[in-house]
Amino acid sequence: MDERHVTSAAELFDAIGAGYEDAFGRPPVLTPAVRELLAVLPPGARVLDIGSGTGRPVAAELAAAGCRVTGLDVSPVMVELATRNVPDARFELADVRTWTSPPASWDAVCAYFPFLQMPRADTGAVLARVGEWLVPGGHLSLITVPMDAEDVPVEFLGHQVRLTSFAASDLEARVAAAGLTVLSTHSEVFVPDQPGASPEEHLLLTARR
Repeated sequence: MDERHVTSAAELFDAIGAGYEDAFGRPPVLTPAVRELLAVLPPGARVLDIGSGTGRPVAAELAAAGCRVTGLDVSPVMVELATRNVPDARFELADVRTWTSPPASWDAVCAYFPFLQMPRADTGAVLARVGEWLVPGGHLSLITVPMDAEDVPVEFLGHQVRLTSFAASDLEARVAAAGLTVLSTHSEVFVPDQPGASPEEHLLLTARR
């Protein structure tokens, strides 16, 4: 792979824009993820959505249920789309690795696929901070593509990117190291709506502070 053409997360999602929904729509694992959160959250819960994308379906459904949602994304295009798609939520252009929040300020944190382009050390640091941001008894809802991969070049929706992830057991260990108790895991197989796309496993991990 020509290193000059590797695309950053911000560049990738600026380029994809609304096309992300066309390709990924609603992966099956999102249904239990949102359902489980809504079942345990108090009325008016404060929810942080890391890597909020277009705001649909996650921020939209949480906001519709009365949650006070703040979404973070590194892509200006995604923040603009989400702000338009989900006017009842708030969205910020921010990198969670440098973003700050007071301790015990969130009832729940959603992290649906934001760690796949993040170095492992950064993922561990963000998880540790999430553990501090959650209220006692607060929940982390995390979805990823589980695999033992670090800085692997791949093609994603026509763009060359670098992928990093963890095997499921390693991810659970990272979450536990952040001071969180893993409550459950659940996997679904998803096939993106793209010519030649291969099935991929999506892992939902739910944890509590």
